[in-house]
Amino acid sequence: MNTKLFVGNLSFDTSEVELQDLFGACGAVTEVNIVTDKFTQKPRGFAFVTMATPEAAQAAVQQLGGKNVNGRDLTVNEARPREERSGGFGGSRGGYGGGRGDDRGARSSRY
Repeated sequence: MNTKLFVGNLSFDTSEVELQDLFGACGAVTEVNIVTDKFTQKPRGFAFVTMATPEAAQAAVQQLGGKNVNGRDLTVNEARPREERSGGFGGSRGGYGGGRGDDRGARSSRY
């Protein structure tokens, strides 16, 4: 059974290959994913590493938690399940703003 780990406090210079090698010393790694900003595509300073077994994951937490990699002390722990998110935009208002006070239809010539 795979176990996903959260890896925090990553240097922006750390690569997925580097994490694969680092965590591979603790056991089989099935996936490495450095999280990036969706607009700039730059790393956000954390990653998720999936270990093949719970024993390998536990070994990684113990051996790599606090280890200095590229000048940063890593935070390594078991990842929590992702929380459900709301639909966004502050609730259910529906539509795009409603009446604007003019009778020219949905779009006025100003747009």
